[in-house]
Amino acid sequence: MLDEFLTQYNLLRQRNELFATATVVWREAPSSGKAGDRAIISSSGEVWGWVGGGCTKGIVLKEASAAMQEGRPRLVRVSPDPDVAPQQGIKEYKMTCQSGGSVDLFIEPVMPSTHLIIMGKSAIAQALATAAKLLDYRVTVMAMGVPEGAFVGVDEVKMAFNFSKTPVNKHTFVVVATQGEQDEMALKAALKVSVPHLAFVASRKKRDSVFAYLQSVGVSESELSAIKTPAGIDIKAKTPIEVAISIVAEIIQTVRSEPKLPDMLGNLTGQEKFYINPVCQIPVDKTTPKHVVEYKGENVYFCCDGCKVKFDAEPEKYIRSDSAPNVLALL
Repeated sequence: MLDEFLTQYNLLRQRNELFATATVVWREAPSSGKAGDRAIISSSGEVWGWVGGGCTKGIVLKEASAAMQEGRPRLVRVSPDPDVAPQQGIKEYKMTCQSGGSVDLFIEPVMPSTHLIIMGKSAIAQALATAAKLLDYRVTVMAMGVPEGAFVGVDEVKMAFNFSKTPVNKHTFVVVATQGEQDEMALKAALKVSVPHLAFVASRKKRDSVFAYLQSVGVSESELSAIKTPAGIDIKAKTPIEVAISIVAEIIQTVRSEPKLPDMLGNLTGQEKFYINPVCQIPVDKTTPKHVVEYKGENVYFCCDGCKVKFDAEPEKYIRSDSAPNVLALL
């Protein structure tokens, strides 16, 4: 079980993906999750591992989503009799399963690292790698004939402008710092991948010359317009390290300006895998519900016995006649 957890954990880290881990740190029988049980929750709601079923699984999905949004861990307690005044730092939920039991879970988001791909081996490229590692970025260098010791401490050096086997996603930034050595080749390779930020270190005169060549070989104006050049924020930089700082500052500005991470449990439209239990407001996997009740032509899904009993007693309290289907789409 631990081996499977670690394998999936390392795979998601290699892909630089956002996910969360959940660990059972304490339990009181008869809860199905036992101390030491672990699970991984992806940003799309997939779960690997086991920390409990029923309402516990739904609570973990809900709290993992919040942890990934906020970038902060949390301690969650599920018990039949939650404290009226819970301890500071503990999020309490009522265990509505009639079987009872209690469980404490530690949920921790694993945030993706900013990944900087530097194309080129110039003095600015080397200074940029140094500055990026100070910020604990993941750094990949792509260049032909990289001198030994030129990029000490980077995560990967590839002796070619080749993006195969190098994961690229919305946390990836590419800077072409070739400075006269195969500029066009590097830009053509970079334009084949989709990244939120592609910058080219060049003067305006150099940019115009390179762009004219690229257009002559079929690169469109819209593709060229996606390249940020000159690279970096204008701080009147002169030296390689000053240029590197201006580029890193622009990356920081872009990262900090990104909209809030999507709530994986936030889209309540469409026919998807999960459904919001109307009693406890916890997501239920529609493929494995504890109970399904038909109410006014719609299926209502429950994670446990207790919620079904409450719903059966007062269904109109939980579902209005004018409400839309209570489905939960995972982003």
